[in-house]
Amino acid sequence: MWIAGVVLLVVAVAAFFYMKHTRDELHAMIGTETFSIPELERYRAASDELGGKGAFRKTAEVVGAAHPRPEGPLTAELSKVECVWYRYRIDRHYEVIEYRDGKRYRRKRTERVAEHTSHEGYALIDDEGRTIGVDPNGTNPDGVEQTVSRFEPHRGQQGSIELFGIKLPALFGRGDSTIGYDYKEWVIRPGQRLYILGEVHDRIGPLVIGKPREKGHFIISTRTEEELRQLRVRRHKFLAIGTVASTVVGLGLIVADLFV
Repeated sequence: MWIAGVVLLVVAVAAFFYMKHTRDELHAMIGTETFSIPELERYRAASDELGGKGAFRKTAEVVGAAHPRPEGPLTAELSKVECVWYRYRIDRHYEVIEYRDGKRYRRKRTERVAEHTSHEGYALIDDEGRTIGVDPNGTNPDGVEQTVSRFEPHRGQQGSIELFGIKLPALFGRGDSTIGYDYKEWVIRPGQRLYILGEVHDRIGPLVIGKPREKGHFIISTRTEEELRQLRVRRHKFLAIGTVASTVVGLGLIVADLFV
């Protein structure tokens, strides 16, 4: 019984830190001003006049539509749709045979065999056609469109397998049985409205918003700021309840086990 209590305490600690992160994100959104691109350009110009050319840094929120980089839009690996950002993952579902106490058991398992997030930058364009660069920095955006969610049963091939132009690892001699592959992909298409909280800088010349070089939050979302705030308020309440409940029950189980 004490083991269950320890597990609940570990859950409580994890929930507490996630709750703290959620609260910090909420405070960052509340405390950060949304700037237009011309306003940011004026701040940058003032920084240049003070001799800080290339050293401009400002935490800000920006809103606009996703726009491809000068080289053109990306092509998502699985769906082949045009986009400015994409992410995919492929999981293998398989069965293994286990023997315990002289009995034979089948257990289902899952392993990640392929995963990729595009790293190419893109732009945010406002209603007047002015742009600011976006450095995604490997961050997974919130609320993006899912273009692929498909399970493909395994057809019994051995050796390496190539699907959707992606070479999967060889399975020969593994001693287990592949059930199939689960394909998932997410994209941001050109024109998608985005909210971004991050650090605006001019290190490469033009203004770019990305992950802060030091402490700070970096959020890219298809939701509005108001929607994001409401989501974090609800999440914070849920996590607070979960933290208290897990702590009380976990301690109760440990104490009860001591007197058994």
